[in-house]
Parts: sequence; structure tokens; C-alpha cells
Amino acid sequence: MSPLFPLILLHITVAAAQLRPGHYLKTCPGAEFVVRDVMEKALIREPRSLASVMRFQFHDCFVNGCDASMLLDDTTTMLGEKLSLSNINSLRSYEVVDEAKEALEKVCPGVVSCADIIIMASRDAVALTGGPNWEVKLGRLDSLTASQEASDNIMPSPRANASLLIDLFGKFNLSVKDLVALSGSHSIGQGRCFSIMFRLYNQSGTGRPDPALEPKFREKLNKLCPLNVDQNVTGDLDATPFVFDNQYFKDLVAGRGFLNSDQTLFTFPQTRKFVKQFSINQSEFFEAFVEGMIKMGDLQLEQPGEIRRNCRVANSRSVNTF
Repeated sequence: MSPLFPLILLHITVAAAQLRPGHYLKTCPGAEFVVRDVMEKALIREPRSLASVMRFQFHDCFVNGCDASMLLDDTTTMLGEKLSLSNINSLRSYEVVDEAKEALEKVCPGVVSCADIIIMASRDAVALTGGPNWEVKLGRLDSLTASQEASDNIMPSPRANASLLIDLFGKFNLSVKDLVALSGSHSIGQGRCFSIMFRLYNQSGTGRPDPALEPKFREKLNKLCPLNVDQNVTGDLDATPFVFDNQYFKDLVAGRGFLNSDQTLFTFPQTRKFVKQFSINQSEFFEAFVEGMIKMGDLQLEQPGEIRRNCRVANSRSVNTF
């Protein structure tokens, strides 16, 4: 993440007044049901895909607001966000959003934005894996372009510590509690060996493993990710990787966080109290997570937008562009 990133964030505002629940009630009344149906089928086909889709909201909204810029493919004149440092070989399951868009275009052509599909699908991913359900605010437009550079400058590394994360989230008016609750998105899904090799073998350049790792858990990770491993091999982010619950926080308390950016939430005083709180009280975690997701979904950048016909490419002509 570049030290220049605060300059970019100055232009991002909370645009909650432009968004509202039920935005498509008149123009596409079944929109949320269509997206939920696609997500239910994705869960049956490949359970891991829901965790992947859920993380789209974070990777989209932190880069120039919630505008589906992360879904755009590269063109001859634009380097998009899919190959940015935080997304390449990490984000996956774009085809699930494609399926939702295709289904929506059949019933309501040119009405539902890809940015709103991300918001709905992220909510559904949580609800369908045992987490909370909530009413989402809709009415976003899709960006006309994307920026790999913007993503590289903003998105944090798996090596990030809590101090850096607190500062980053604060730039978006998200509190320390929001940071810890939203990190609970790692309650489901998997991470790559690539993201933890330094923790296992050279934490902070010491040539030693991260001392915060519980010894038996470290042994397990050493077997999963030996020095000669294909670093795209994946491991579970918590002990219940297909169930959205508070096990993630219990694991952090026990020194079994997969990523450095996870475990640091327990070792850092400002974040530790929320980790402990959520590890004991799942309902409190769910409530805080929903609040954080809604706040994150309000992030918008004042820029031209449209309703894309295909989430991977901007429209070839001005259709519903404002």
C-alpha cells in the first residue's frame, strides 16, 4: 500500500442519502430474489464461492467507492483491478456475479447495476452460510473505468498490522470496532500459503516464525505450507470455514489466526477488546458486522456512472449514464 493513498481517499464520501432499501421495487421488483437464487445455486455447486463473493464488497468499495470497478476486465487502454496486488490469484468466483447479471438482464434489462449486485450477493453469502440477514440499500451506478494503480495504493497486504489497518479504515470513517467486525468476514473461506510464508519462516525478517502462532497450529501450517510448497495451496481461515459464525474470533484468542492481519487484531491492545467481545458473544459480532457492511456500502465517489449490460465491460455507448 502506497503512502500516497490518503490523497485518493479525500474524494470518497458517504453517499447514503442517494441509496435506499427497495430501490428496485418498481423497476425490477424481483431483483433481490434473483440474486439470492443465483447465490443458493452457487452454494450447492461450490460452497467456497460464497466466501469469495462476499469479499467483493470490501475490494470494490475501498477503491473509489462501491461502483463495481473491480469487475471490469483489462482493455488495451485500461489496466483494471483484477490483476492488482491484492486481487491477483486471490479474488475468484467472478462468474457468480456474471450469472446474477445475466439472470437480471433477462427479466429487467438495463435496470440493476453490477455495483448493487455485489452488495446483494455479499449479504446473501453471509446469510446463506449461517450469518445474519439484513436489508441492503441500493441505487448505485457502475463505474466507466477501473484503476489497478488505485487498488495497489489502497488495499492492505496480508502482512498488515492492526495499527496500519486502523489508520486505513479510519480514512473511510470506519471505527476500530468496524475494522474488527468486518475482519470477521474471514469466518468463511480460505487463504493461500503465499500469504503466510513469511509468518511461518521469516516473521519481520527474523528468520523465525511468528511467536503469536500457537505451536500446534504452527505445526499444522508448516505441513500445509512447507518451504517448497506451491504457494497457491489454500488453508482454512478458521476452524469452521463454511459456516459464518464467531469461531474466527475464538481462533484469534487461541493464537490460531491464519493471516498476520487477522492475528494482529488480538495482539494489538486497541483491537483486542473487540476480538474478545466477539469471541464470547456471537450476536454482538453479527450486529456489529451488519453495521459495518452497511457503512462500507455507503462509500461512493462522485463520478459519472452507468448501468452496465455486462459487468466485465463498460457499455459501448451511453446507456443510462448520469
